[in-house]
Amino acid sequence: MDSAGQDINLNSPNKGLLSDSMTDVPVGTGVAARTPAVEGLTEAEEEELRAELTKVEEEIVTLRQVLAAKERHCGELKRRLGLSTLGGLKQNLSRSWHDMQVSNAYRKTQETLSQAGQKTSAALSTVGSAISRKLGDMRNSATFKSFEDRVGTIKSKVVGDRENGSDSLPSSAGSGDKPLSDPAPF
Repeated sequence: MDSAGQDINLNSPNKGLLSDSMTDVPVGTGVAARTPAVEGLTEAEEEELRAELTKVEEEIVTLRQVLAAKERHCGELKRRLGLSTLGGLKQNLSRSWHDMQVSNAYRKTQETLSQAGQKTSAALSTVGSAISRKLGDMRNSATFKSFEDRVGTIKSKVVGDRENGSDSLPSSAGSGDKPLSDPAPF
C-alpha cells in the first residue's frame, strides 16, 4: 500500500495527487538510522521500536498530505463561494470589536472615563469662574483704577489733539496748499 504517495481524501478533487509544497521525509535515514543499541534493550525490543518509529513517521507524512489536501479543498470552496480572506478578516474584527464593547471591562472603563470627563469639565468651569472673579476684583482695585486713569489721560492727550483740528499730517516743505493730483482713475 503506497498511501504516502496518494491523497486519501475520497471527496477531494485532487485525489491521488501529491502537493507541490509537500516534501516526503525519508524514513530510512535520519532518526531511524542505525545507532548503537541503548543499554538495557534487547535486539528484539530495538527492532520493535524501530518498526513502530517507521510506522509513526509514515503516518505523519500521510497526515501532512491529508491536511494539505483539506486546505486546498477549503480554499477552493471559499473561492467558489466568493469568500475572501479580507472579508473574513473584516468579519472577525467586527465580531471582536462587538465582543469587546459588550465586555464588563470595557463598560467599566467607559463609565470611569465618562465620569472623569464630567469631573474635569466641572473643574475647568470652576477654574474659569475663579479667574473671571479674580480679574473682576483686580479691575476694581485701587492700583488698577490708578493705572486706568493714567492710560486715559495719555489717550485723551493723543486723541484730544486730533479732535482740535491738528489731525492732518504736517505738509512737506515746498508743496504749499496745492492738493496732490491723483492720476489714477479709480
